[in-house]
Amino acid sequence: MTMHRLKNVLIAALVAAGTLSGAVAAVHADALGSVLKVGEDKNNAARQSQAKVDKLADETRSLLSDYKTVTKQIDGLKVYNTRLQRQIDNQAVRIGEIDQSIDQVTVISRQITPLAIRMIDGLETFVQLDVPFHLDERMQRIAFLRANLDRSDVSVAEKFRQVLEAYKIENEYGRKIDSYKGSIEIDGVERDVNFLRVGRISFVYQTTDTEMSGAWDQASRSWVPLSRGEYRAAIMKGLRIARKEASIDLMNMPVAAPEAN
Repeated sequence: MTMHRLKNVLIAALVAAGTLSGAVAAVHADALGSVLKVGEDKNNAARQSQAKVDKLADETRSLLSDYKTVTKQIDGLKVYNTRLQRQIDNQAVRIGEIDQSIDQVTVISRQITPLAIRMIDGLETFVQLDVPFHLDERMQRIAFLRANLDRSDVSVAEKFRQVLEAYKIENEYGRKIDSYKGSIEIDGVERDVNFLRVGRISFVYQTTDTEMSGAWDQASRSWVPLSRGEYRAAIMKGLRIARKEASIDLMNMPVAAPEAN
């Protein structure tokens, strides 16, 4: 009887213990599930946070790159603006000078015209006193300049330029050699001749048959006959050089000797 009770009690205890163990296991399973869910939620939150951090980092790098680009552009614009301001300042100075020149145009115009007239008068006097080569051409040039002074369709600047050009031509005569055909009266007879000019130091002629030659004497302002044997070949050579039919060479030409003061 007693053994039977003990067995029943033991069986009851075992059943109670099994029931308790199952309850404890269930509780442990629920707790573990909660822990795993919390961990998973944290991981999801961490992934979302990391994604936001990565996105912000990319945006930051992009903004930094844009900032550096804009900074370089600003530095370039500063340099450009500095240079441009210098040009503007120089232009402002130039504009001031132009405005001042414009204010003086009327005064300058009134001064240039009398100056041009005096220069033409001086040029005409010079040509009349100079060696008489190309005399008709040079006097026609002076007449042209005088006629232009009264023309209203020619600016004052152009009139003055023409006068300067005439002076330039006269100056170049002294550095060149040339020849041209003409006529001259010899012993009362008009003869066709070839003129040869070497700058302004020698002006001679030779008849077309090469038999007679002469040189201009500036002191007496007249033609002086030359020795046929001494200068005939030299003048013929000079004529060929002037016509570019022979190379430049020394020539034995009559030249007036300098006079003592």
